[in-house]
Amino acid sequence: MTNLLSIKQAAKMLCVSQETLRNWEKSNSIFPVYTKGGHRRYKQEDIDALAGVATEQPKTKNRVAIYARVSTSDQKTKGDLERQVGRLTTEAIKRKLTIVSVFDEVASGMNDKRPKLHKMMDLAIKREMDFVLIEHKDRLTRFMLDYLVKFFGSYDVEIVWTNEVIGKSYEQELVEDILSLMASFSSKIYSKRAKDNRKKKKEQQQ
Repeated sequence: MTNLLSIKQAAKMLCVSQETLRNWEKSNSIFPVYTKGGHRRYKQEDIDALAGVATEQPKTKNRVAIYARVSTSDQKTKGDLERQVGRLTTEAIKRKLTIVSVFDEVASGMNDKRPKLHKMMDLAIKREMDFVLIEHKDRLTRFMLDYLVKFFGSYDVEIVWTNEVIGKSYEQELVEDILSLMASFSSKIYSKRAKDNRKKKKEQQQ
């Protein structure tokens, strides 16, 4: 007997909003069944397929990991991160790719200590994915993209982005990242100077 999921359960499994599921239904990307009371129910096997849960290893290169990122918690609160995941999931479905994992995080694109990015890199090392799907190159990293392209390529993983042109919101985000980086460097410099001054003062007193 087929296990049926509510729209809330299906959305949680796919890391998208319930509205995104409704939009997929309108575009014929997913086909829920309806109860007598008019409630949507989703087949477990359909959601498993979208979520990348497979009973056997895919024979073709179609396993994709989605990576979405915003720089601030405010952007996440406004729903920017969830919408980004929704757009990428829709794109993966259009390309008939099997989603093996969805990585979304709040972090600067200049930060190389992003936990979700590292988990995705581990997935590549285990050879459990074939593609990384992102909206724009800067979602993965602000600078030195070539290093990540070479890293993933060494495990036969291709990085694919859906947009060539960066949006205005991302441009503003880049400015904020640069200002944040400058503030961090300034703080370290002032901290070092204060430490050196305290050391000199202590030496003079002795």
